[in-house]
Amino acid sequence: MSGLLEQLGFKLGRALRILRREPWTSMSTPAVVSAEWDPAQASSNLGLFELSDAQMAEREITVTVIGELDLPTGEIVACDPLTTGTDWPALSRKVRPGRYPVSLLEAQGRVAAAVLRFRPGRPFRWELATLPDQDASTLKGNEVFGYPVDAGLGSFMDKMAMALMSEQQDKLEAKQNYYDDVLAAEFAPNQDRFAMHHPVVGNPLNIAMFWSGWGDGIYPSFWGLSAAGEPLLLMTDFEVLENADGRESQ
Repeated sequence: MSGLLEQLGFKLGRALRILRREPWTSMSTPAVVSAEWDPAQASSNLGLFELSDAQMAEREITVTVIGELDLPTGEIVACDPLTTGTDWPALSRKVRPGRYPVSLLEAQGRVAAAVLRFRPGRPFRWELATLPDQDASTLKGNEVFGYPVDAGLGSFMDKMAMALMSEQQDKLEAKQNYYDDVLAAEFAPNQDRFAMHHPVVGNPLNIAMFWSGWGDGIYPSFWGLSAAGEPLLLMTDFEVLENADGRESQ
């Protein structure tokens, strides 16, 4: 691989149009339950990390590196940061504690996908990111588990950051809200597309926040794994891309 995508280890594909079924689940056409459920049925955008810089440019997809995320516990929460409470669990799979870069794939003036990168390399296989009570083998066809978005934002954070931000929200006056009175100034320099938010100034614990594609919905995340099964990246697909192509007409 060569170019920026290869340096960051990217690989995605087509977006799945999903319908809300439960607050944490989405589905489309029913199919037979299979223990060999294939993530590629849920998102054909799992091929983007194969593309060169030239192919990305041709497909009108850009990459924006937004900063490093602090993960002191290695337990990751992926959610709408403004509408999800502290009872929302971290993903089942943990990573080694550390600081890891977050990048956005953008197309059609929108954030098409968010990527949290743990180590370089091209994903050998993909796995749906699930919560502790979810089992991907129970899914049918192109059903997915995902997180609900109601405030137009997605995020990655350590589980400790959720509690920290909740504490700060509780300190607001009744007439205040967290976006307008805290986050708006951080989003503004980035055309309101993203922010690396520190709930407490001076505390390294932060939250990567970003637009969620075209807005509210339910969005799946996927682990890109090495041949040995180690996580290389975590990617949330916001359904802007289709067939790894950001152009409006293909």
